[in-house]
Amino acid sequence: MTGALAGLRIIEFANYVSGPYAGMLLADLGADIIKVEAPGKGDPFRGWGRVEYSPTFGSVNRNKRSIVLDLKSAEGRDSARALVGTADGLIENFRTGTMERLGLGYEELSRDNPGLVYCAITGFGSDGPYAQKPGYDTVGQAMSGLLSLLTDMENPRPMGISFSDHLAGMVAANGMLAAFVARGRDGKGQRVDTSLLEATVSFCGENAANYFEKGRVPSRATRTHRAQVYAFVASDGKPFVVHLSSPAKFWEGLTRVVGKPEWLQDPRFETKETRGRHYAALNDELAAIFGTDARGAWLEKLAAEDVPSAPLNNFDEVFNDPQVRHLGMREDVDHKHVGRIGLVRNGLRMSATPPAITSASPELGEHTEEVLAELKARK
Repeated sequence: MTGALAGLRIIEFANYVSGPYAGMLLADLGADIIKVEAPGKGDPFRGWGRVEYSPTFGSVNRNKRSIVLDLKSAEGRDSARALVGTADGLIENFRTGTMERLGLGYEELSRDNPGLVYCAITGFGSDGPYAQKPGYDTVGQAMSGLLSLLTDMENPRPMGISFSDHLAGMVAANGMLAAFVARGRDGKGQRVDTSLLEATVSFCGENAANYFEKGRVPSRATRTHRAQVYAFVASDGKPFVVHLSSPAKFWEGLTRVVGKPEWLQDPRFETKETRGRHYAALNDELAAIFGTDARGAWLEKLAAEDVPSAPLNNFDEVFNDPQVRHLGMREDVDHKHVGRIGLVRNGLRMSATPPAITSASPELGEHTEEVLAELKARK
């Protein structure tokens, strides 16, 4: 099937995660993403793995074409400008001002290509007191407040996933899609901006709204108490979670599972609000009970009472889970040097123009001659 964005050409001047992830999301939907890389080693993520294939690079660069241009040379910059002149969109995630110094800023490029949708992803925004600071994922998580909701501030730990990078990539892709729709009405392109800081602060909107209303600074515990979220370890050492949320039936079902019907009349636990105030006491009592049997046994009992619960899976368990397998979340594709490689499919499903993985990540400069030949043919 033809992808929803088939016919759109987007030039990617981006390394690491945020920009490449935005490009990959659009490539999955059928856009022709041409990734411009520097001579030699290209995107630094290419070096985060084996010489012939880096899973880190491959996870955000499938479905793209790679060309090598030396943007430090006049010839390379001329080729880049000519290429952008044929494009519908551009993605860049360099430090603020870099593209302007190269003669590839929005104002200059849009004069020759007024329909261009130009997306810039920065660390902290394209202007302001932090505009020139280096922005990396954990810095974005920390400054945005997100990390304060994920770790204990008294004993902080960084996260094992690049939240801010991926969030910025998703926001960027969303912004470009909106800009393409707007262009369809009036034929005009526009500049789209986001940053690790903006994308991540916006992601924390629920906690921020509660802070604005009550003036109380939220912590990791705030939502767990309010939403009645718990995590336990069963007798076999396997962890699982319970999420009671608001419906009273889930709490009532839980009391039956753990054999504590008297808790329904216990003043500490009678309502969602009192359970939140006595979260630690309830958590301790439940932990002691759930430590008496294996995880599978508890999950079976919880499911029988329709209590929202799940195993806290590691990745081996995730990709052997029957529902994940049913959804086909892992896709194996061919790579010219290493054979079959595993990737996670796009999380979107569409009935008429579904996203697809059509190729593994490209080799450095694999499509340089092809793309430059196309460019020459357009003149």
